[in-house]
Amino acid sequence: MRFFKNANYPFVEIRKFSYAISIILILTAVIGIAVRGFNWSIDFTGGVAAKLDLTAIDSSLPKVKIDELRDALKNHGYPEAEIQHIGAIENSDFMIKIKGSEEDDVDAKGQIIEIIRENFAEYVEGRDITNEVIAEIYEVGPKVGGELRRDVLFALGIALILMIIYIWFRFELVFGLMAIVALAHDVLIVIGVFALSGKEMTIQIIAALLTIVGYSINDTIVIFDRIRESLKVRRKEPLDKVINDSINSTLSRTAITSLTTFLATLSLYLFGGQVLNDFALAMCIGVIAGTYSSIFIASNLVKDFGRMLKSEKQTIQQLTRRK
Repeated sequence: MRFFKNANYPFVEIRKFSYAISIILILTAVIGIAVRGFNWSIDFTGGVAAKLDLTAIDSSLPKVKIDELRDALKNHGYPEAEIQHIGAIENSDFMIKIKGSEEDDVDAKGQIIEIIRENFAEYVEGRDITNEVIAEIYEVGPKVGGELRRDVLFALGIALILMIIYIWFRFELVFGLMAIVALAHDVLIVIGVFALSGKEMTIQIIAALLTIVGYSINDTIVIFDRIRESLKVRRKEPLDKVINDSINSTLSRTAITSLTTFLATLSLYLFGGQVLNDFALAMCIGVIAGTYSSIFIASNLVKDFGRMLKSEKQTIQQLTRRK
């Protein structure tokens, strides 16, 4: 199957327009991160999360409303607690998340138990509060959350460095450096959307970012490989034409791969439920950004960066000197 037969789109010629779009997106993301910051989940800030089942034994009692639970937590010093229904909105299952901070050392877990026992005594009566009413609960210490946040950034940095080393040996250093610039472009766009929207940065989102990095670099390497192989047999042709033809010749493969991946992630977003919603959203944005950077940004950066340092002939020699 080929979506683009005999494609001859001027990707190199419109690179300045592509750069302008990317610069606007990146500046928007950076401003969003600087102004709003990240809404880190309790995995990174510390805090407590609890799954509550407030279904009373006495069936004549009315269902607990989410506003009642929110007011109870607010009155006990947790005005910013996140509360959401689990499953149907008519049921009495709730998820509570109370974030801590690196300076906070409050026993939120114990306080949640006391709040439930004090404010919803009739719903607790005859039930084991620590096993039946509070179905699940876990707590992350502030120090552990801070360490996890540092470890995540360290892991992302190591992943990018290893990719530069791989592409350096597989192709040429300029390929590796420009590939990482394109990856940074993709990651910034995704985290910028999350910063601007106020969505939580969870462990699942970090997993999505690492997946996006792997997906995007694979797309980029396919195009880089075609450029290098074409340059070996077309050394006398203009670099612009070789790069443009290489992008066009892989366009069908890139489009099919990206479309199938996007449809899969879109299905997760639409039908995967609330647990997978943010992960799938990050993947959808990442697939679009990764496909865009692979086609419009990475290869053009190789061309422009190479020409900044050397003549076109020297650039071609450098890009093809590795096997």
